Amino acid sequence: MRTTLLALTALLASSSALADTLVTNTNGIQVDANGKLERFTGILIGEDGKVKRLLHGERLKLMPGTDVVDAKGQTVLPGLIDAHGHVMELGFTALQLDLTGASSLAELQSRLKAYAEANPNARWILGRGWNQELWPDKRFPTSADIDAVVGDRPVWLSRVDGHAAIANSAAMQAAGFALNTQAPSGGRIENGLFVDNAMSLIESRIPAPTPAEQDAAMVAVQRMMLSVGLTAAADMGTSPDGWAAMNRAGAAGTLTVRVMSYAGGIPGMKEINGGRPSEWLYGDRLHLGGVKLYADGALGSRGAWLKTPYHDMPDTRGLQFLTDAQILEQANAAAAGGYQVAIHAIGDAANAQVIATYEKLSSTYGKDRRWRIEHFQIADPADIPRLKPAGIVASMQPTHQTSDRLMAEARLGPDRLKGAYAWQSVEKLGIPIAFGSDFPVESPNPFPGLAAAVSRQDMNGQPPGGWLPDERVSFPQALAGFTRGAAYAGFAETRIGGLDPGKWADFIIVDRDVASVDPQALARTQVLQTWVAGKKVWEKK
Repeated sequence: MRTTLLALTALLASSSALADTLVTNTNGIQVDANGKLERFTGILIGEDGKVKRLLHGERLKLMPGTDVVDAKGQTVLPGLIDAHGHVMELGFTALQLDLTGASSLAELQSRLKAYAEANPNARWILGRGWNQELWPDKRFPTSADIDAVVGDRPVWLSRVDGHAAIANSAAMQAAGFALNTQAPSGGRIENGLFVDNAMSLIESRIPAPTPAEQDAAMVAVQRMMLSVGLTAAADMGTSPDGWAAMNRAGAAGTLTVRVMSYAGGIPGMKEINGGRPSEWLYGDRLHLGGVKLYADGALGSRGAWLKTPYHDMPDTRGLQFLTDAQILEQANAAAAGGYQVAIHAIGDAANAQVIATYEKLSSTYGKDRRWRIEHFQIADPADIPRLKPAGIVASMQPTHQTSDRLMAEARLGPDRLKGAYAWQSVEKLGIPIAFGSDFPVESPNPFPGLAAAVSRQDMNGQPPGGWLPDERVSFPQALAGFTRGAAYAGFAETRIGGLDPGKWADFIIVDRDVASVDPQALARTQVLQTWVAGKKVWEKK
């Protein structure tokens, strides 16, 4: 069904003639400040776009001119927040070759051939989304596989997790890559496959997107986010060009979603906004508050750094990106600049290193800096209790568990799964959790994430009973992770995350009572309308 992004400039324009808005006859659902499920029947919104009052059945005497919107008994939720996404990267997926879900190397080659024929003037063919774990032989592609389809232009295709990519011979030649080139520390090269830090050898030579291409990606990503009920996201690894595109949209009045920006590394931190955090800009729609660092790679490409060797490849423990001294130096540089620090850690060795780093920073800066571990995916159970005393937020992605389940079993073996995707273990210790998707690694749609969180099952109900079901969370816990928890993780809890008086009236209307349906139905929830700052900015057609 076709969806459209409404005319943003007109909807966002302010006017002194605006009046209050009452959204009534709602089946409202949110998590209150105490983590309890709260039902409400209406929202009174001020002319400033913020919540004046949440109604629970009472009738109001309305001011003259109040605009009344009848929700017709449909379910209303606070706008959902993705605590870990890649905003511009998601936008570019609409403009580049999409390999998501390719079930074989042959299908990858078929999609590549069709894209190359349809885009004969593309300087480089860029794409992402392949996952060899979906293929019968689970073999990584090689440059020869790509050369067999496209040999006249550079091709660069990223794996679904963004931690590996395959180059054809033309791409390697254009990048000046020689066969005897050694992979940098924290990287690996195999038959045209570039893993983690080795990817920069090719990516640094890819022509940068033009401002017009960046702006087109910005339009596309907003359409995608609003259509699945996301009114805000943390952008993990904002580039200088991406920051510029977001600001252009803000200045033009076309930035509808809210972006909590985390600069990509120390070099990115120095290049964005004069090397300092920003204020909240454009009506709280854009804020640079953090820096994103990396401790290791991803599990699928065996780049996640483990304490003991991989079960399915005993000669490797993955990739350690930085020494203890180096990661502390980088994290301290960001913290000293007033930034929140967010560090990617997948493997249990990487998580232990990051926890130790934050323990040191907490002794210097205090525990109120909300140090973030991005993913906290494979943890040694003995390390989990260390998070709360150090003031660490666990930023986790439920759909990773459903996508990774079989692969994680193969990579880790049965004896090391106890600390894998351990949401309830984290919850029980009172450690703040923020949920997200890591889009475009996973779909930006938060409803499959909510369903995975409460069931430990995929959209088809597999496996029966859920995978490691003791790590399921309740529906209120899951909803909090995608609303209040995600806002808290980005220092945005006074602005968004709940429909409380004084916060922005960001909300969505959906087609079912998400608190009462089974997980598979929850995963298939459809968004009907999305509202930001009290204005409808997207509607399903």
